Amino acid sequence: MKENAASRVVFILLLFLNVSLLNGQSPPEKPKLVKCRSPGKETFTCWWEPGADGGLPTNYTLTYHKEGETLIHECPDYKTGGPNSCYFSKKHTSIWKMYVITVNAINQMGISSSDPLYVDVTYIVEPEPPANLTLELKHPEDRKPYLWIKWSPPTMTDVKSGWFIIQYEIRLKPEKATDWETHFTPKQTQLKIFNLYPGQKYLVQIRCKPDHGYWSEWSPESSIQIPNDFPVKDTSMWIFVAILSAVICLIMVWAVALKGYSMVTCILPPVPGPKIKGFDVHLLEISQPSRLVSMFQ
Repeated sequence: MKENAASRVVFILLLFLNVSLLNGQSPPEKPKLVKCRSPGKETFTCWWEPGADGGLPTNYTLTYHKEGETLIHECPDYKTGGPNSCYFSKKHTSIWKMYVITVNAINQMGISSSDPLYVDVTYIVEPEPPANLTLELKHPEDRKPYLWIKWSPPTMTDVKSGWFIIQYEIRLKPEKATDWETHFTPKQTQLKIFNLYPGQKYLVQIRCKPDHGYWSEWSPESSIQIPNDFPVKDTSMWIFVAILSAVICLIMVWAVALKGYSMVTCILPPVPGPKIKGFDVHLLEISQPSRLVSMFQ
């Protein structure tokens, strides 16, 4: 009797499974963990992509444990990060700890789990774009006018504590141009741009990156109109021309000096000394007149 009852249960389950498969119902496909991101090492969020749901209502759960621990935890917040995400608040975030994260898809037909993702919060920092980007034209009395670009560090990244070394990338271009001019500034929150085209409207954006992590998104575009009478004289060019001229003059003087020395050597060659060892030139000078007298006698 027990064997018959067990056989009937198995038969009913197989029948139900066959009917479900014929109706296009199946276990969910394996979901995929896309990325995890922390704006400043204090919190982080992970996102996943669901697979096909098998034609049935499917629930997703994110579970994790810290490396070296056996206790499994479920995602503390499925709402803050948006759809298909898990948000870890300060309470649930630890740096220098490896998280092993998995997403599970469950419906009436079965369960599928993603490949595990190993996450160290220290290395997934992607800050917000820098804030308070401002543009201002400066006209010093004794110097060339310039565009002064200023900004503030990202609001959710604690740069004062020394946890981060932030570098910034600034790009600008005339409104109708296609190529951007880029500048890098480590740590600084301001930049001076001197060479600008008068009468042009310039667009400026900025982003930042910590020492460990990824570039932020570009900030919204800011713009400024350069006046038509904006000076474009570049004193550095004149300094370069002056230095180059001085170098050319020195080369010419040196060449002329070498050439003059060689000409004097050709016109007035030095008198060679006697080649016979032990020959006394002084005796030659004394004996030479008497020899001439004897030749004419």
